[in-house]
Amino acid sequence: MIRWGEEKRQADPGFFCRKVVEGVSQPVWLVSDTRRVSDVQWFQETYGAVTQTVRIVASEQIRQQRGWVFMPGVDDAESECGLDNIGDFDWVIENHGDEQQLEEQLENLLAFIRAKL
Repeated sequence: MIRWGEEKRQADPGFFCRKVVEGVSQPVWLVSDTRRVSDVQWFQETYGAVTQTVRIVASEQIRQQRGWVFMPGVDDAESECGLDNIGDFDWVIENHGDEQQLEEQLENLLAFIRAKL
């Protein structure tokens, strides 16, 4: 499946992104699983300045407490870390275990979205 997906992306970097929005019109899109720079670029090129990027981060320690175990060949693959070197996300949501802090960050993001509707 991964090989098939990579072949599709190599032939057409926007293949999967177009499938997501095909035939649907929404005032706000929340695309929750963009994994590659080409995905982000496609949305930015297609929708321009209205595109907002959101990165959700958690410390390695917190991730391990939640059951994550690093698997070589999986967790260091492009599908898992292809966006790690993008430094210009519009929003960075920290999910380190502080529920109040998380809630405040999400409320700020929701307020921004509501203001754009």
